[in-house]
Amino acid sequence: MSSPIVPPLDTELATRVLVGFLRQEAERAGFGRFVLGLSGGIDSAVSAMLAARAFGPENLIALAMPWRGSHPDSLAHARLVAEAGGFPLEVVDLTAAADGLLGVLPEPDAHRTGNVLARLRMVTLFDRSLADRALVVGTSNKTEVLLGYSTMYGDAASALNPLGDLYKCQVRDLARHLDVPSIVVDKAPSADLWEGQTDEGELGFTYDEADAVLHRLVELRERPEDAAAAGLDEDLVRRIHRRVVRFQFKRSGPIVGKLSQRTVGWEFRYPRDWGT
Repeated sequence: MSSPIVPPLDTELATRVLVGFLRQEAERAGFGRFVLGLSGGIDSAVSAMLAARAFGPENLIALAMPWRGSHPDSLAHARLVAEAGGFPLEVVDLTAAADGLLGVLPEPDAHRTGNVLARLRMVTLFDRSLADRALVVGTSNKTEVLLGYSTMYGDAASALNPLGDLYKCQVRDLARHLDVPSIVVDKAPSADLWEGQTDEGELGFTYDEADAVLHRLVELRERPEDAAAAGLDEDLVRRIHRRVVRFQFKRSGPIVGKLSQRTVGWEFRYPRDWGT
C-alpha cells in the first residue's frame, strides 16, 4: 500500500491518464511505436505495461541489456514481465561494448562503471529509436527524479516519461493494478550495475521514508523544520532536502549562458505543442 503520508493513488484513473499521455504525445510527434529498457525491476515493468496498452504489445520494443556482471535474476524477471505483458523481449548483451570502453578509461571504480553501463543502455535504446522509428520511454519515478538518483544521459534520458510524477510507493500500487509479477514488485529495488547494489542501500534510507519526506517538502510545500516538527526524523529531512537542492541541475536541460534578449530556455519557451 501507499505510504500513509502520500495520498492513495487512483490506479484505474492513473492508468487511463498515462496511457493517453503516451499515445497522444507519440502521435503528436508522428510515432506509433515505443522502445524501452526492461531491467527486471518494477519501474521499467510499469512503464512497459503502460506503453504496451498505448499502441498494443506488438508495437513495443523491449530490450534487456545485461553485461557480464548482471545478476541472472534480472533477465529472468524481465522475461516474466514480457510474458505477463504479452510483448517480446530482445536481449542485447553489452559486455563487449562496456569492456571495450572501460578498458580505455583510467581505473574506473564501481560507480563510474555503473554510469558507463547506464549510458550504454541509453545509446542502445536511442539507436533502436532511430532504426525502428520508436520513441524511447523512460522509467524514472518522481522519488528518483527529486533525489537526483539517476545518471544524466543514462536512465534519466528518454523522449517520454510516464512515471515522473509518481512516487515510488505509488509505482508499487500501479504495478499491482497492472498485474506486474509479484516477484518483481516485492524485490529490493536495484539498478543491477554492480554486485550487491541496491537503491536503498546506496541512498542510506528507504523509499517509503523518502516518499514521506518528499511529499511534505514538495506537495505540501513545507519547510524542512516544519516537516521535522510533524514527526519525521530531522536528520533524514535535512539530508533529503539537501539532495533535492543539490541535484536541481539534473532536473533541467543544459543551462545556457545568457547574452541576448531571447535566450533559449529563458525567454524563448514556446509550449511543447506549438505548431501541432
